[in-house]
Amino acid sequence: MMNKETRIFNSDIEVRMEGEQATVRGYAAVFNSESNDLGGFTEVIENGAFDNVLGDDVRALIDHESRYVLGRTTSGTLRIGQDERGLWYEYDSPNTTYAKDLIESMQRGDINQSSFGFTLNKGGDKWEKRDGKTYRTIQPGGFKRLFDVSPVTYPAYPDTAVAVRSMDQLTKENSAMIEADKTERDQVIRSFEIKY
Repeated sequence: MMNKETRIFNSDIEVRMEGEQATVRGYAAVFNSESNDLGGFTEVIENGAFDNVLGDDVRALIDHESRYVLGRTTSGTLRIGQDERGLWYEYDSPNTTYAKDLIESMQRGDINQSSFGFTLNKGGDKWEKRDGKTYRTIQPGGFKRLFDVSPVTYPAYPDTAVAVRSMDQLTKENSAMIEADKTERDQVIRSFEIKY
């Protein structure tokens, strides 16, 4: 099983309307900005951390929920990139009830935060202590897979278990996660070949 992590950032989400079509733009991650305490450590993402994953098949989802797809890079309805500020995303909102409800909530200011789901490359992060605090820095090219970018309802880290694990355990699990990711990918490919 893959151990996907998520991070949530406060950033303005912009909604542009052209007739009936809405385009939503936001930042899923901000570079060189300290996170809140993530259960014993603070995280910083360095510029270029997403270099290896900008070509991934990424989805825009509501609150990381796969049943609420807002866009996808492979279909061209979601565009992602990184600039000096961070990882930005932009999607063409679908003509669905849930997408329209989300636009309404964004325009009212009820939803104005973003998040992303990811896994890391082995050695993609470094750990250090400074001023009595533990820091995890995601280095350039550190992300292994970018799964989704998501407008989110509130800034909470849904996987409480991540927050209570020790750094040694997290490092071991990241190594295991890399192997599990490869195994899961191979299983999906085999399943696809069997069906067709």
